[in-house]
Amino acid sequence: MEFDFATPVERRHPRGGWPSQKWHRYAQDVLPLWVADMDFASPPAVIRALQDRVDHGVFGYGLVPDSLRQTLGAWSAEHYGWEIHPEWQCWLPGVVPALHLASLALTEPGDGVLTVTPIYPPFLKVAERTGRLPQQAALREPAAPGKDWQLDLEALDAVITPQTRLLLWCHPHNPTGRVWSEQELAGLAELVVRHDLLVVSDELHCDLLLDEGARHRPLAAAFPELADRILTLWAPSKTFNLAGLTTACAVIPNAGLRQRFTAMAKGLQPDANVLGLVAAETAYAQGDPWRQALLEVLRGHRQQLVSRVAYWPGVAMAAPESTYLAWLDLRDAKGLSDARTSPAEALLERAGVALSDGAAFGWPGFARLNFGTTASQLDAALARLDAVLRA
Repeated sequence: MEFDFATPVERRHPRGGWPSQKWHRYAQDVLPLWVADMDFASPPAVIRALQDRVDHGVFGYGLVPDSLRQTLGAWSAEHYGWEIHPEWQCWLPGVVPALHLASLALTEPGDGVLTVTPIYPPFLKVAERTGRLPQQAALREPAAPGKDWQLDLEALDAVITPQTRLLLWCHPHNPTGRVWSEQELAGLAELVVRHDLLVVSDELHCDLLLDEGARHRPLAAAFPELADRILTLWAPSKTFNLAGLTTACAVIPNAGLRQRFTAMAKGLQPDANVLGLVAAETAYAQGDPWRQALLEVLRGHRQQLVSRVAYWPGVAMAAPESTYLAWLDLRDAKGLSDARTSPAEALLERAGVALSDGAAFGWPGFARLNFGTTASQLDAALARLDAVLRA
């Protein structure tokens, strides 16, 4: 079955362009490649299911259907060899709320909440917002342009203190696109057990591995010794472009941790999003052909970006192994040598292209680029960047 990933969807103008963070944050002449929101219509099966649900006409308080729990379990078993029991699933309105709920439920004021930078910006706010101690370690930079970022286990071990209680982990990694190696994950598992840490593993991008033959290994499934100390976060939001329907799932095998998490959530989050639940179940049940077609498009866009970066003096990028996000090192970019602002701000001003500023991820001088858009829109944005970065 063919799907249309080529025709731009109007997202800015009043006719068919409802307000969106991505397209309405900046001036009309700016091309947005920043927030992790693709410009593709969601799978047709999902759209049809939502239309059927809207036709029902009643949008009262909903419940998570057993069929959704079974569908997510079947998806996980088929693609990742992990049997997710229905009772392990805690459905909630988004992964960012889950990060904060986990900190509140599983730690005490003054406990350390640890993460590894660069990282998706909300990770860096969790400790502060929940009255915990923020702790950070850095990844090891690529050894040469085009090489991979690496998990620095020694650096991670060095920042852990007796106060450290919770590790916020991202697997695959946002923003670098790394798919962690078995050796890196084994070292992480050993460290977690040795220091008696709890883990929240954000695995939102696991369905979008770009390298042929690559296979995601859920942290909780790969290392059974972590099963009683881990919360795995999943959602259809990135894979199927459903972020605005605010539906995610915390998979928590340990009954005690699950009870603490669900008790903390009461009163701090709304009930299930009735449309989001429909979209999630349909996506996991019928969306794989669309996902496979999407992956082919993203692989082509990644290669286009790799080829273009090669002609930008002073710009480095490790080709992302997953998702539709690229992490650009712009610290030595020749076209920005006289910039008085951050590289992302300079490119916004000079090229009219909006990228995510690396400072928000804990690494100034970098920027994240979202290539999950149509070929024509990506071409136009890269041409603008060319005009500045080839200078």
